[in-house]
Amino acid sequence: MPPPPRRKRGWPSSCAGIWSIIKAETGADAEGPLPNGADLMTFEWPAHGLTLQARIESRTATIGVIGMGYVGLPLAVAFGEAGCSVLGFDLDPEKVVALNQGESYIKHIPGDRIAPLVAEQRITATADLDRLGEVDVLLICVPTPLTRHLEPDLKYVEHTTRAIARSLRKGQLVILESTTYPGTTREVMQPILEEEGLVAGRDFFLAYSPEREDPGNPTFSTTKIPKVVGADDPASAGLAMALYRHIVPQAIQVSSAATAEAVKITENVFRAVNIALVNELKLIFTAMDIDVWEVIDAAKSKPFGFMPFYPGPGLGGHCIPIDPFYLTWKAREYNQHTRFIELAGQINADMPQHVIRVLADTLDARFGRGLRGARVLVLGVAYKKNVDDIRESPSLRLMEMIEARGATADFHDPHVAQINGTREHPTLNFRHGIAWDEATIAGYDAVLIATDHDAVDYAALAASAKLVIDTRNACGKAGVTGANIARA
Repeated sequence: MPPPPRRKRGWPSSCAGIWSIIKAETGADAEGPLPNGADLMTFEWPAHGLTLQARIESRTATIGVIGMGYVGLPLAVAFGEAGCSVLGFDLDPEKVVALNQGESYIKHIPGDRIAPLVAEQRITATADLDRLGEVDVLLICVPTPLTRHLEPDLKYVEHTTRAIARSLRKGQLVILESTTYPGTTREVMQPILEEEGLVAGRDFFLAYSPEREDPGNPTFSTTKIPKVVGADDPASAGLAMALYRHIVPQAIQVSSAATAEAVKITENVFRAVNIALVNELKLIFTAMDIDVWEVIDAAKSKPFGFMPFYPGPGLGGHCIPIDPFYLTWKAREYNQHTRFIELAGQINADMPQHVIRVLADTLDARFGRGLRGARVLVLGVAYKKNVDDIRESPSLRLMEMIEARGATADFHDPHVAQINGTREHPTLNFRHGIAWDEATIAGYDAVLIATDHDAVDYAALAASAKLVIDTRNACGKAGVTGANIARA
């Protein structure tokens, strides 16, 4: 007699929650494959995954967040407010002390959100990486900068992954949130984590879910932004999906970790190239004596086929100035050339030089003097309005360029009292901003608006300053005009 047909193992009933999530998000049916090719009904769910799945769904899993900065802190708060226990890891002892005292060091994350979570022991912080083995889930939120040669610098990801590997145990879920090139999770992290014999998808679980933070955005905070999740095995994907469903309105699963990494790169390349386009249009329309901001505001009245982007003095923040170069570097491995992306990067990188030229030319035209020996006040050192984040801020580059021309560059920023912790601009570290005072402002030869903070009184600025160079149309948006205002 022929042997009886082999019975499909299927997912145990205890995994019904994860199965329903994957089915809803991917459209897979009971007999169909996941997008990454794994058959759900023949997939053997790892025993360690069952235990972790139960802890995630009951919110008894301990969440570890590595890197308690602009990404990690709001993520930790979101999980804490969702009823999970969070252990934050950061090598900065000042951050650890502040968090354990219920205090915030990021202005748009108020301390009154952190204090009750600390009091309830929902959030604690440590600098001791030996405690990585205590948590059930590890979310990696560390910097991914560029080298001096504009190539990916993954040392923080690699060092963090090696620290995790030293205490990695069966049943842990590791998720990278840092922006990176497609392939990082599988090609860089997975081999390190598997060095001691544990296998991803069987003994521990590995996924990628890109951060989508927009610091200071009152409309879209962490818990209001959908999360993209990618993994290379169904168990890791299902666990990560179940985790993020606790804090976001929607989790979108894609077919692999590399696909999720490509999603984030695509989002940021899209912004970079569109900003480059309007920066170039600014130069063209200025030569034609046409107001580019007026053009964009009128164009956005079209209800389809147009999305407004605005010019500025250069790119700032961690994402747009850096991330496209990660894709450019990786593309070379496949003999692909990113000409369009690189051209956009060149245009955006040239904007600070354009601003300095306008500043120098306007000083000469208005006052018959050069930039050397001039006193210039840079208004705003945060990379975007209404935040205290100075990462990759073009203002820092502008200050250095002004001083390289023999002028003095001071700054005022209502959100940044002192420039701290900038590795790329060491001469500016620990420099204090000046207080807002109209008599003091009148003493400068020019005020350069680099960041359009809402807290600034632009009418008072225009009334006091000898010359205003406005790179953000801040005065125009405030309805402030004057012969002493020039755009750059």
